[in-house]
Amino acid sequence: MTGAGIRKPVVAGYFYPQEAAALKRSIENFIPAGNIVKKNALGCVLPHAGYVYSASVAVETAAGIKPKNKIILLGPNHTGIGETFSIMTEGAWQTPLGIIEIDSPLAKKILQSCRYLRNDARAHAGEHSLEVELPILQFFFKDFQIVPIAFLSDELESLKEIGKEIAAVIIASGLLDSTLLVASSDMTHYEPQKDAQEKDAAAIEAILELNPDKLMQKIRQLNITMCGYAPVIVMLSAAKALGAIKGSLIKYLTSGDATGDKTSVVGYAGITIA
Repeated sequence: MTGAGIRKPVVAGYFYPQEAAALKRSIENFIPAGNIVKKNALGCVLPHAGYVYSASVAVETAAGIKPKNKIILLGPNHTGIGETFSIMTEGAWQTPLGIIEIDSPLAKKILQSCRYLRNDARAHAGEHSLEVELPILQFFFKDFQIVPIAFLSDELESLKEIGKEIAAVIIASGLLDSTLLVASSDMTHYEPQKDAQEKDAAAIEAILELNPDKLMQKIRQLNITMCGYAPVIVMLSAAKALGAIKGSLIKYLTSGDATGDKTSVVGYAGITIA
């Protein structure tokens, strides 16, 4: 964190272009041809790798979601720094496309209502999983505020409880129609294409069934190296409490589809929950 509570980008120029014009062109290049029908969603899963690998999945998924002005960002903590369940309640995040304010009143209500969450900016300072989503969301959603939350734990019941508590705050605050839950996750890491596709298919099936218990079971049973299954479990638990009834797979690719090297790939899924 630097400046007056502004979290500066840490992977601009690495995961995505550093200059605003180049960044917009990059996103535009991944928009699929034809008319895109925007549908309402309570939640979604977006990948967070370098744009050359995963942005086609993230862009196509985000492009089809009706804009919301409150986005609760749920991501894995890759760095291991900070609290186990880390929420930021004040300040703003910066990307090459501009400043995004944290919805401080909403974030503080969530902090007060979730016994596991801790107010901790350290966990977010060097973590890329939420930052990578922001330029794409800025491109399509324009004007919104965020609540960033990062997860280090894989304790199923705690994650499900956090999801339900977030949903209760959304309902009590009258924000059901204006809030989107974004779970940031890549899928299987560094396995042959065929193996990654098979494992990811099992995880995606559980997500589409809105079944966090089955997702955790498949993660452990098949040793699926999906980095963001914890935030996905939180998102699913919250979305179900908000009335979600179905999931839709928008797009699935691997890094091998971008590079041509399918000997060791990472999987990327774009999923909406409504």
